[in-house]
Amino acid sequence: MDRRLFLSFGSAAALAIAAAGFLFGRGGEPGNLTLAALSGEALADNPSLLLVDIRRPEEWQQTGVIDGALLVTYADRDSFLAAVRPHLQDGQSLALICRTGNRTSRATRQIAGQLDMPVIDVAGGMVRVLAEGYSPVAPTRDMGCTVC
Repeated sequence: MDRRLFLSFGSAAALAIAAAGFLFGRGGEPGNLTLAALSGEALADNPSLLLVDIRRPEEWQQTGVIDGALLVTYADRDSFLAAVRPHLQDGQSLALICRTGNRTSRATRQIAGQLDMPVIDVAGGMVRVLAEGYSPVAPTRDMGCTVC
């Protein structure tokens, strides 16, 4: 009987420790990283932020893009930052958008620690922005689409 109580207590303690690690273990994320459900209108041609659409060219062509977005497919942190840094201006925030938010969740965590500006992970991605009624524009070479 004592052994079952000990095992039950041990399992409950392990579960509590795992939950605490999940809930409070995010202290490793950079302080300049934010998840925000910004509207398409708030993202479009906003001089206070550089919006980068990290999807692939066929995705840009399929759904359109947010007006004023820089189009840079995210492959890895270093090549992405090399492509984006020349476009960043003093005082701007960097916002990343993808299809649903999965890619930007990973990408923003990888790059935020390398930048000294606010980094915004656009929650829900283009799927959410389009569902809210935003009318996208066609991607262009000037935006960064090399096949458009």
